[in-house]
Amino acid sequence: MNPTRTYRNDEITVEWWADRCTHCRACVMGLPAVFQVESRPWVNLDGATSEEVEKQVEECPSGALLLKERGQ
Repeated sequence: MNPTRTYRNDEITVEWWADRCTHCRACVMGLPAVFQVESRPWVNLDGATSEEVEKQVEECPSGALLLKERGQ
């Protein structure tokens, strides 16, 4: 099984698994410059530092957003 979408920059990779998402908007509320549901793609990794994105992804209550290690 593969993630619905994968977003990358030079430092991190974020996976979004739509089937796990509860749409609680924790990501949107935490980093609105990164997680923009009205835009396509809806994840803009240039909207914050990689460290800020990592921290917010770790707060995802459903596990729909996941970080991958570099090289994976």
